[in-house]
Amino acid sequence: MTEFDRKVQEASERLNRSVANLAASLEKETAELVTYLNDEVVPAARAHSSKALRVASEKLSQFADFLETHQKNS
Repeated sequence: MTEFDRKVQEASERLNRSVANLAASLEKETAELVTYLNDEVVPAARAHSSKALRVASEKLSQFADFLETHQKNS
């Protein structure tokens, strides 16, 4: 294996690890978002729909910021 091939392989492995870590993080964050929506937003929406929608909007905005931040870092 040439030095170039070894460096390409190492870079590919680092990229694969980074993508795997990002995917795991996104899965965790998505699961937490779904849990939050189910446990907090849905019941509140039934009781106080307009206020709950504002809270959901804020949380979704935060999640979008999180995704953008991690997308820029990749």
